[in-house]
Amino acid sequence: MIYNIYKPKDFSSFSIVKKIKYITKEKVGHSGTLDPFADGVLVLGVGKSTKKLSSIIQYDKTYEGVIRLGIQTDSMDLTGTVVAEEKIPVITSTMLDQCANSFVGELLQRTPMFSARKIDGVRLYKLARKNISIKTNPKLVTIKNLKIEVIDDNNLKVIVECSSGTYIRVLAEDIAKYLGTVGHLISLTRLSVGEYNLSESLTVESFEEKWKS
Repeated sequence: MIYNIYKPKDFSSFSIVKKIKYITKEKVGHSGTLDPFADGVLVLGVGKSTKKLSSIIQYDKTYEGVIRLGIQTDSMDLTGTVVAEEKIPVITSTMLDQCANSFVGELLQRTPMFSARKIDGVRLYKLARKNISIKTNPKLVTIKNLKIEVIDDNNLKVIVECSSGTYIRVLAEDIAKYLGTVGHLISLTRLSVGEYNLSESLTVESFEEKWKS
């Protein structure tokens, strides 16, 4: 079976897989990790259904995030070390509309060093933690829809519908740059993976109850 599980903040995707494996005593796989600081939809396959995950992993995804402007971190999110600070210009709704429109469509996106992508069998974040930086080829991704709203003078809310493999952290940094400053992602929620929506996600506890019944 395929299950739509809610991953809470501060848990790794692997730890959720491990919990479901413990409950079911079966093989469990997922259709794309979420960073530990992020929450939201994690689609899991249990038993023979893990074979279906290779197609589910290609589904479009929708995210809601918050970008903190004026501060840049090495990891592009709140878990990193501050590497730059810049003033935040006055941002108008027209600027936000133009910014959103400029990112919609196909774009080449660099892979962040703090990511789970493997190069020569080594995950990039392991190299990043040793202060080793290597050049990676940019990847073609598609932004289907992008909404940007002002929360306050320092923070923007973004809702992004995108192709699989899009890094929202990279997009957040690029949005800040477009607006004439720096920025990093301080929260991220995956709202959907294809037809699997957050409103229908099961917590690990409710999954356990369902499984045992």
